[in-house]
Amino acid sequence: VSRPNISWKHNQAVKHVFSWVLVQVGRPWLTEYLEKVFPPSLLISDDYHTENKVLGVHCLHHVVLNVSAADLRQFNRAQVLYHALFNVVLPCLLDLLSVLEKSPVHSGLPRKPNRFDDVLRHVLTYMEMEHKLDLRCVYAKNLVLFIERMGIVIVRHLKRLERVIVGYLEVSDAPEEKARLSILDALQKLYRLHVLQCNYMRMGSLAQSLLRFLVDVSSESLPTQLKEQLMTQASHCLLLLDHCSKGKLQLDSGCVSEPVLKCIQKVTAALLCQ
Repeated sequence: VSRPNISWKHNQAVKHVFSWVLVQVGRPWLTEYLEKVFPPSLLISDDYHTENKVLGVHCLHHVVLNVSAADLRQFNRAQVLYHALFNVVLPCLLDLLSVLEKSPVHSGLPRKPNRFDDVLRHVLTYMEMEHKLDLRCVYAKNLVLFIERMGIVIVRHLKRLERVIVGYLEVSDAPEEKARLSILDALQKLYRLHVLQCNYMRMGSLAQSLLRFLVDVSSESLPTQLKEQLMTQASHCLLLLDHCSKGKLQLDSGCVSEPVLKCIQKVTAALLCQ
């Protein structure tokens, strides 16, 4: 079995030849060639073209089915494969849903639930149960994509989204805090879609969660630039919620630290200058 290198992008037939040859080799012989077929399968699955992602996942699936568990666990291959599939499958599935279903944004009225809703329900269930920080980061990143693709119809899932947002803001994923940054990004996108304006009942718990997040981050040992980014994004979200409630959110300045107040004032001033 030959291994495609970077030149496979210049000759699209190479990936199909590689895939065909790979699936001809089954258990137990595939183990002998694992070092040669595993890296290119990962490479193809990590491509930005959906067609290549699907082909790469097909190759990796064949590897999983035809290589012993002991060999897959060796050199941490199984863990690498696990994270690779999580990063690939959800975006790939979203692209596939865009083919199978009309975009919820342009599907006309009434907007009936479809497979976008089915998949999001599963994702939210997994997000609520997940405790591994790496996977929480992947889920949070893809939640932003779901919100962008589904548009205003995401409001159907607002109750569960609220639980996920509050839960993810409570748990630090230092040192990079990718999950919490993605959750703050998701919250801002919900505002831009006018989803939060549709349900005032959710604003109280979200505002409390953001304020608690600001207080926690202000006292955490994080790099200065990252801490400032987290606090600025959270303050922005808090002000967006206040805008949704038409100024009804009340902040007791005696209950929060000076760094939190300064950050909120800084973001407020920046928004007024826009």
